[in-house]
Amino acid sequence: MKLDAYSWALELLPALGGAIGALRHDGHDVLRPAPRGIADPLAAGCFPLVPYANRIAHGRFAFAGQEHQLPLNFGDHPHSLHGLGWQAAWTIAATGPDRATLAHTHDGGAGWPWAYRAEQRFTLAPERMRVELSLTNAADTPMPAGLGLHPYFPCDAETYLTFTAERVWLADETMLPTESAPAEAFGDWPATAPVAGTTLIDNAYDGWDGAAGIGQRWGGFAMRGEGARVLHLYRPPAADFFCVEPVSHLPDAINRDGMDVLAPGATLRLAMTLSV
Repeated sequence: MKLDAYSWALELLPALGGAIGALRHDGHDVLRPAPRGIADPLAAGCFPLVPYANRIAHGRFAFAGQEHQLPLNFGDHPHSLHGLGWQAAWTIAATGPDRATLAHTHDGGAGWPWAYRAEQRFTLAPERMRVELSLTNAADTPMPAGLGLHPYFPCDAETYLTFTAERVWLADETMLPTESAPAEAFGDWPATAPVAGTTLIDNAYDGWDGAAGIGQRWGGFAMRGEGARVLHLYRPPAADFFCVEPVSHLPDAINRDGMDVLAPGATLRLAMTLSV
């Protein structure tokens, strides 16, 4: 489905993990456009992370005295990744000229024993696009809960990034956090640094203030996160894209006492606004 309003063009792919296929403003690609016939959310412009973000070590965790095992859902990677919603079909719950709502429900199977309902609400407005992701506990017991958005931005030699955080987490070879380091360890992001590089960055920045700026050849835009204390930066070596992900918790937080807990019927929210 497509929305066109206020010089924005937004393409949504509900059946493919509730992903964004493309987001343009005045003809400029704000998000990396998905190829035609896309069958993998990892090739989309953005997808939701629900009911947890990033990794859970070996897919195993304990909660309320019970042990749980999630499917290992990312090829031969040793950990479960990105939650359940990105590999599920979403439905169109509402639509209008400048807004749409996608919904995803989980019945309590697939290693995550709590039923829940998730929604994405997309809104186009003059000079900004906002997506709000929500997660409601539909089970009758408390549920651990995490949220995030995984946007892919185009990257070339003229792309710059700026943001402020308290620290960055170094990671082991499987990208689980090991120890913290100064936030400028991989780039002087507060001073506005070029994104392109030849080494992998796949690290979580804790104590993020919720603001980021992305400079592109055509001008650029600002990103604002709500309900996200962590910014996860993913920059593959010499790639033509990078990811700046607003998330509610660190990788493997469920095993490190870092997850929110939702009472039955309670809702957790996270939002991302892109302003040109």
